[in-house]
Formats: sequence, structure tokens, C-alpha cells
Amino acid sequence: MYSDRTLLPKECLRLCALGTLALSDKPISYGDLANSVRHFMSHIMGPSLDMMGSSLQLLKLEGLVKEDTSSGGLSDAQLSLTDAGHEKFVELMQGNLRDTSGELARLIMALKMRFLHLLEEDIRTEQIEILHDVCELDLERVLALREEHASEAENFTGWLEMEVKRLEQKRDWLKSLLA
Repeated sequence: MYSDRTLLPKECLRLCALGTLALSDKPISYGDLANSVRHFMSHIMGPSLDMMGSSLQLLKLEGLVKEDTSSGGLSDAQLSLTDAGHEKFVELMQGNLRDTSGELARLIMALKMRFLHLLEEDIRTEQIEILHDVCELDLERVLALREEHASEAENFTGWLEMEVKRLEQKRDWLKSLLA
């Protein structure tokens, strides 16, 4: 994590893998897990070597997942989450978000929304409040920019207006999750 507890790209990959295992009620093969993670990550961010560079095998070496090879060879090994893996999952889910724009922030937001229901209620509420606050800050910045540049070209002011509406919609949606 960065010093402000914001997730690094490789931690997003780990969060996606650990969350995918946490969602499953049964072990998942390494190949199926890798395909699931790759599918999700590439559909949110597009193809990215940064996001695919880390091996999921590290999760096993770190004791975050366990491998059951009793049903066959290594190619048939099934992965499941360990207690340490669940703790790491919860820790990563509590990573900060600097803003709600940008590709990495979009990925973190998607991961949090995908796995939010797996957290205890108090942590879930705290995370939604953090996301709401970050969205509010983004909206304030765009509103200030809109005010400062209100007399500029229509292309720019129109784009700013679109961004204000998008952020207001996101803020309102996050607020509704708290209700």
C-alpha cells in the first residue's frame, strides 16, 4: 500500500483473487481463478501488464490460500481461502481511495462494490462513508473548476457540467447505500 493506505495495482489483483475465493462456496482451480481475475480486471481497466504481472502463486506461498491436490495432480489443484487470506482480504478492502476518477480508482471502487457484502456491517458502513466522502471532495473540485471557467468554450463547460452530474449521481447513489 501507499503511505496513505491506498492500494497499489498489485494489491488490486490480490484483492480480486482473494475476494473471488471468498465469494465461492467451494474451492476454485488455479486456472479458473486466474481466468476470473484476468476477466474482471481487463473489463474494468482494459488490458494492462501492470495488473497481470503478479503471480497468483504468491498467495499460496504467503499462506493466504491453501491448495488441495487430493483429487489429482497439480493441474487439478483446488484453491481456497485460509484464515490469513480472509484477514488480508478484509485489510485490502479497507484500503483508501484518493479520488473516484482515474482507472485505478475505478478498479478499486468496482472491487469494493463487488465484495462489500462480504464485510461485517460496521466495516461495510465505514467503507461506504469513505467512498461517499471521496466522491464529495471530487464533486467540490469539479464545481470549483466549473465556477472558475464558466465563461470558457462550450466544449469545456459542457464537459464540466457532465462531470458534475455524474459525480452528483454517484454521491446520491452512495448515500442511498447508507440508508
